[in-house]
Amino acid sequence: MKSVVGPIGSEEVRSAVHETGGLGASDLLEKVLSRPNLQAALKRVRQNQGGPGIDGMSVGELPEYLRAHWTVLRERLLAGNYQPHSVRWHQIPKSGGGMRELGIPTVLDRFIQQALLQVLQPLMDPGFSQHSYGFRPGRRAHGAILAAQSYIRDGNCWVVDVDLEKFFDRVNHDVLMGKLANRIADRRVLGLIRRYLEAGVMTHGVVMERYEGTPQGGPLSPLLANVLLDEVDWELERRGHAFVRYADGTPVQA
Repeated sequence: MKSVVGPIGSEEVRSAVHETGGLGASDLLEKVLSRPNLQAALKRVRQNQGGPGIDGMSVGELPEYLRAHWTVLRERLLAGNYQPHSVRWHQIPKSGGGMRELGIPTVLDRFIQQALLQVLQPLMDPGFSQHSYGFRPGRRAHGAILAAQSYIRDGNCWVVDVDLEKFFDRVNHDVLMGKLANRIADRRVLGLIRRYLEAGVMTHGVVMERYEGTPQGGPLSPLLANVLLDEVDWELERRGHAFVRYADGTPVQA
């Protein structure tokens, strides 16, 4: 199997993140809570629509709620004592059969997660492997197919198909947070992400604590999945494997 070399500069970006101890220094949360970023996040949440979370608030009600409560919410976020709501558990049919478990955050938490995503993704994405096609801006499964076809043209004739079954449901929180701590210097952002991971799940009216997993349905989950799998991508690349990692669908958001 032929060696596959990473994109020019990608390894340098990845190394720089670890050498500097994280991205965004200690003011990353201020960037997340900046007015232009919040306006863009609100626009995206309204475009995505989706159902209400456990508080029953609809997407249409969110702007008025923010006008009335954002000053206090912002202070709580900056102070590190904002507590996300539990997610509402829901199942939807999968196209290939079976059911997909979906955690539906409140629209307020979708808004805050989207604001986090818009700041974190541009900082992290350049350091990901070029062979990663899942849940990344400008990349789709079609690109993974084209890459696989190029491997066949290069003379590779063996295919190994690996499916990470129920990956989102089995994410280890401590492992994920350790990897994020190597990339993010702002401890308040790390604390907020940890609280989202541990927010719990409401099913049949009962809130259950959650010690693993990052439920599909929130805007931040796909990026967290790529952070966790990034080390696997780079190890496969280091070994010279011709590979692609892709998602068999678009991110499921509530």
